[in-house]
Amino acid sequence: MDSDLWERCFWLWGLLLWLSVGSGGDTSPTQQPKCTDFQNANLLQGTNLKVQFLLFTHSDPSCGKLVEESSDIQRSGFNATLGTKLIIHGFRALGTKPAWIGKFVRALLRSADANVIAVDWVYGASGVYYSAVENVVKLGIEISRFLSKLLALGVSESAVHIIGVSLGAHVGGMVGHFYKGQLGWITGLDPAGPEYTRASLEERLDPGDALFVEAIHTDTDNLGIRIPVGHVDYYVNGGQDQPGCPSFLHAGLVEQGGVKIEPLPKEVRVYLLTTSRAPYCVHHRLVEFHLQEPRNKDTRIVVTFLSSNVTSSVKITIPKQQLQGKGVLAHPDPQCQIHQVNLKLQASHRVWRKDRTTIAGKLCTAPLPVHDNKKMVCLPEPVNLQADVTVSRDLKITCV
Repeated sequence: MDSDLWERCFWLWGLLLWLSVGSGGDTSPTQQPKCTDFQNANLLQGTNLKVQFLLFTHSDPSCGKLVEESSDIQRSGFNATLGTKLIIHGFRALGTKPAWIGKFVRALLRSADANVIAVDWVYGASGVYYSAVENVVKLGIEISRFLSKLLALGVSESAVHIIGVSLGAHVGGMVGHFYKGQLGWITGLDPAGPEYTRASLEERLDPGDALFVEAIHTDTDNLGIRIPVGHVDYYVNGGQDQPGCPSFLHAGLVEQGGVKIEPLPKEVRVYLLTTSRAPYCVHHRLVEFHLQEPRNKDTRIVVTFLSSNVTSSVKITIPKQQLQGKGVLAHPDPQCQIHQVNLKLQASHRVWRKDRTTIAGKLCTAPLPVHDNKKMVCLPEPVNLQADVTVSRDLKITCV
């Protein structure tokens, strides 16, 4: 697999981020600041931070303005009345610029009227992973000092949103800790696991680091942290391997989308599914099967929804002596494009003779979340199923 494809699969929120940004240049005190790009380090430069803060605005979303002093910030187009988003990348083994930064910045500026500041700490993040871990506290201090300049210009603590990727998520937690949890919002994208799973709350991202802390887990079976670290933790596709991506790389970002939760929960885990290609969104549906009579063994039924070009399946298990089983099916197309459903009763493993079990029951489905039963759609007639035989029925669901 070529390196470009690896980069394309590195981060998900419904976003694959693979374009680069900016061009090099120096700032002049008598001119509008020029565009500045990320630095490139090498394997031997993992102890020197050399932090850069690059500001991106709506007026020029592809041009990063190097802002170091308050005077730089004021003449670079920074608007203290808007929200401010800080992006903190993670470990960079080869000392290269994160290739996803450019598209990520532009996506943020399209979705929110805000100042976007990318934190370039490529020098401190390169080389050996454990050297980068040792730089987390130093970087947290550097960002906190920079943030104090923004606050002095009138930025509200609650208007600050830190988006930290992998190791950068724990950097964001460190900054939030320094500000006693009064920053507005921290998003951890696949917070790093090595060295942090057993770390204290002061050393890693945790719910006390901001007024609202969320984490999106997409690689918990490899480099991502498994434990919940926010008020809300999203486990995309179970939090492990992502569809369409190499099995040991990270993924992506989701927006809070205006969700306001009061009081904040102590801990919530959210599990969702995605597709393997942009825009990754799927329509989640509750699928139920109701047996007419209980059985003395578990009943397993595979339910498949079909639209014009796509099929999606879910396995429903009805425990013995019970009448109902449920499952969640994720389908890329809108519900009104689903025109057929296939049902198959899974056969028992019998060595000497074919399983001729038959059952009867009713299939129902509803879009998630289910607020009431009015949106529940059921097949008009009961379905008779024989083991290992697929039964097809037309399915008509109204779009809302």
